[in-house]
Amino acid sequence: MVDSPRKRKKQPDVVRQALLDCATRLALEHGLAAVSLQAVASAAGVTKGGLFHHFPNKQALVQAVFDGMMESFDREIDDELERDSGGHGTFTRAYVRTLFADRALNSSPWSAQTMTVLADPYSKNLWHKWINDRLVRHAGTDAGTRLEIVRLAADGAWLAHVLGPDDHTGSDDAAVLRELIELTRRDN
Repeated sequence: MVDSPRKRKKQPDVVRQALLDCATRLALEHGLAAVSLQAVASAAGVTKGGLFHHFPNKQALVQAVFDGMMESFDREIDDELERDSGGHGTFTRAYVRTLFADRALNSSPWSAQTMTVLADPYSKNLWHKWINDRLVRHAGTDAGTRLEIVRLAADGAWLAHVLGPDDHTGSDDAAVLRELIELTRRDN
């Protein structure tokens, strides 16, 4: 929450980030439907007019939240890539580990945005562009049907996590993760 408008010096970047943080938190806690412009403005301690200064409508706000989440996800992938030993399946291992790390945290903003990616053309296009760019960048290590199957299985595990019960009964995430990672190390 930012200071009240009367006490606050003009800090547009701080206000914009507070709006994005509040919108993300509302989506995480209550779903995307809870992300109304008034709710976000109130949570951030700004007027609705202040919100409109940064985002002309809800769609622009949701797109900015998704853009920020994609940037964060990209950084997480890069961190995993740096920790990997390299070679066959490098990107796929980073991708799988990042998805499963978010599953373990059980509070990932991706939980709130998964359905948005499925339904919103902007988010869907941004996701497809991101994954295609990454696959082109890592074509030397991550081409091939087996690695595609591993990524698709990780996507399916993530979707099952998002749609499943909160207690994840019956799912041994650690075993699934180990098996998927093992599959990335085989060339055939």
